[in-house]
Amino acid sequence: MASAVNCCLSSSCFTLQSKLKSLSLRNSADSSSYALHQNSSAFKTLSFSNNLSHNFFSKGSLSISTMTQNPIRRTVVCEAAPKKKADSAAKRARQAEKRRIYNKARKSEVRTRMKKVLEALDVLRKKPDAQAEEIFSIEKLIAEAYSVIDKAVKVGTLHRNTGARRKSRLARRKKAVEIHHGWYTPAPAGNAA
Repeated sequence: MASAVNCCLSSSCFTLQSKLKSLSLRNSADSSSYALHQNSSAFKTLSFSNNLSHNFFSKGSLSISTMTQNPIRRTVVCEAAPKKKADSAAKRARQAEKRRIYNKARKSEVRTRMKKVLEALDVLRKKPDAQAEEIFSIEKLIAEAYSVIDKAVKVGTLHRNTGARRKSRLARRKKAVEIHHGWYTPAPAGNAA
């Protein structure tokens, strides 16, 4: 009986052609080659070496074992790697991208509201004949900006200190405009005891 080649294939391993002419196994340690030949009808040659083709073996592993009865007989076993679940890193990447877009929109809204308030305060400050009642419309804009900042802090888009700093910036700018026009006089700073 001619030398036999046993090839056990799992689900996702490579498929061998149905008819083999010869199978050459090269050992890189001693550079010797062994050939197993079968009938010489229309067969193709398949050779394996240490530098195996990545296309064939990217999803499986190859093990070659020597039988002790016949030194020429070899067994080629192809085992597919176990199916892995969906990569958790890919899921994390999807979640991070979703949060990035959501947070970007929230931060943009915060900046837009702050910009509206600051521009309105600048216009009011430069206006020479401003009335005290004009600050009420700006206070509505400030309340809307505070609401947006608080929501951004609540959902975790902004740190609470960042939110407090932004709100404080708006309040200080409003107070500066009120002091500039004489609508607000701060208390003297040295008499607190």
